[in-house]
Amino acid sequence: MDIDKLYFFPDEKPLDRLVSDGGFCGIFRTVACIGDSLASGDFETVVNGCRYFIDMFDYSWGQYLARAAGCKVYNFSRGGMTANEYCVSFGSNMCLWNTEKAAQAYIIALGCNDFFEANQLPFGDISDVCDDYIDNANTFVGKYAEIIQRYKIVSPDAKFFLVTMPKEDMDDEGKKKLELHHDLIHKIAERFSNCYVIDLYEYMPVQDKDFKEKFYMEGHLNPCGYILFAQAITSYIDYIIRHNIKDFARVAFINTEFSDSRIKN
Repeated sequence: MDIDKLYFFPDEKPLDRLVSDGGFCGIFRTVACIGDSLASGDFETVVNGCRYFIDMFDYSWGQYLARAAGCKVYNFSRGGMTANEYCVSFGSNMCLWNTEKAAQAYIIALGCNDFFEANQLPFGDISDVCDDYIDNANTFVGKYAEIIQRYKIVSPDAKFFLVTMPKEDMDDEGKKKLELHHDLIHKIAERFSNCYVIDLYEYMPVQDKDFKEKFYMEGHLNPCGYILFAQAITSYIDYIIRHNIKDFARVAFINTEFSDSRIKN
């Protein structure tokens, strides 16, 4: 058996190989998914002229990941979530900063409501991030970074996977927002240790009319769409681990007495 041919293709792109069994995501025994409707398995439907948005966590990509990889996945998410709301109220109200649910990995998929809903915070830039999250600017970047910083207190050696939004058929202003979100997520990942980007902007299919006819129900994904996104995110993390495998050698010790931060102290 040639291990290099099985796992380590130098020219491989992140979604060239879709895994169905969780792949190397299985090295994580606890994962927290932070996000909005997409992270919550939200379905949109119209009944008797009334529009409903229903979070069904069992259909979320996080729970598909859990079933495939056999790990425990927490849905730290809700439809309509923004980075600002998460920091100001949601995280505390739901006790999500508590160490009882400290995870080995955090997947953060926020930005749609921050960028495309009215009356949100300015987008900001990486200069909005300070060493102490309390001093971060009151912008999307500042609040998004705060989420990472606060979970680094909860779980100092955890791995973070930051998700960019895939491209869509939309007007020029919308396309510029998607590109800006993509660029800011990369800058945030570069700012912190143990941060990696799940770049759906670059590697997922464009969500055009044909894509939405197959994988959407009203304005949100349908069940097949959630499986597709689950396969993409799971496969992308598997790819990141395989191409940075030394970074993940000590994952089993995260949040134990043998974790890197505790040994150093």
